[in-house]
Amino acid sequence: MTELSGARILVTGATGALGSRIAGHFAAQGAQLVLTGRDADKLQALGIPAELFTLDLSLPGAAASLIQTVTSAGQLDGVVAAHGVVAFGPVVELDSQTLGTLQALNQTSPIELITSAIPALLASKAAGREPFVLTISGVIADMPTAGMAAYGASKAGLKSFVSATQRELRREGIRVLDTRPPHTETGLASRAIAGVAPTMPQGLDPDAVAARIVAAIVNDEKDVPAELFS
Repeated sequence: MTELSGARILVTGATGALGSRIAGHFAAQGAQLVLTGRDADKLQALGIPAELFTLDLSLPGAAASLIQTVTSAGQLDGVVAAHGVVAFGPVVELDSQTLGTLQALNQTSPIELITSAIPALLASKAAGREPFVLTISGVIADMPTAGMAAYGASKAGLKSFVSATQRELRREGIRVLDTRPPHTETGLASRAIAGVAPTMPQGLDPDAVAARIVAAIVNDEKDVPAELFS
């Protein structure tokens, strides 16, 4: 089992419905947190003891710069990439700005976080800790859906990267896992950067989803597909 007490963990997207709940679970188990988001007031309002960083991870190089800043201040034992955006609409209406933002936030910046964090995570392992990286690609990564093609592509690309990286870093003692919860009532669909969300059935409770994600970390799981959230 992975011990969270005393572990220094970075959570991006910490003001989101899942990121904030995951951070709350970590804090309750004694982790030292580094939290990021795009809104400084919302970060402060979380009321979670942590180092707080306000930044836009869609900007080129922002993820790598964040890791450099975080690791220069101390150890890094875990990374949870909980940030992301969604867009809806047919492919004939897809514009380059929407595509670029989806790719930057859902795929490129998590990849930069992971690759930039590897030296620090190797140092964590060498110090006898249990380093990990967790991503949340969601069920869409396994289920291409009409009206969500670009969003699904960005998440499927992340899942593919994580799957291959997991194999590469396993021998180094760094655990990398992807989680793919079904539709969850996070409110993300109402904040789409393009298009309007279709009518969806009631989603999962974000408290339950966050708890399941943290349990996957603690229990040393390596992959959490949608069916393991039921």
